[in-house]
Amino acid sequence: MTTKVKCPTCSKNVIWSSDSIYRPFCSKRCQLIDLGQWANEENRLATETDITDQTSQDIDIEEIEAMLAEQQEDFFKS
Repeated sequence: MTTKVKCPTCSKNVIWSSDSIYRPFCSKRCQLIDLGQWANEENRLATETDITDQTSQDIDIEEIEAMLAEQQEDFFKS
């Protein structure tokens, strides 16, 4: 069975085998484009700080309290 994956850069189908020397990329060009994106920090792994910052921006305590106040009283008792 031949496994195919999509090139992360151009989405071209790539056969996943030891013969595909640039896998998961389809070519050296796509591999270098991806490397350049990492070098320019266009791609990066999220850190715990990034996740915490995003969460604190997304959560508004007053909104949560308002939503909880709208719930039926027995909502939390079960």
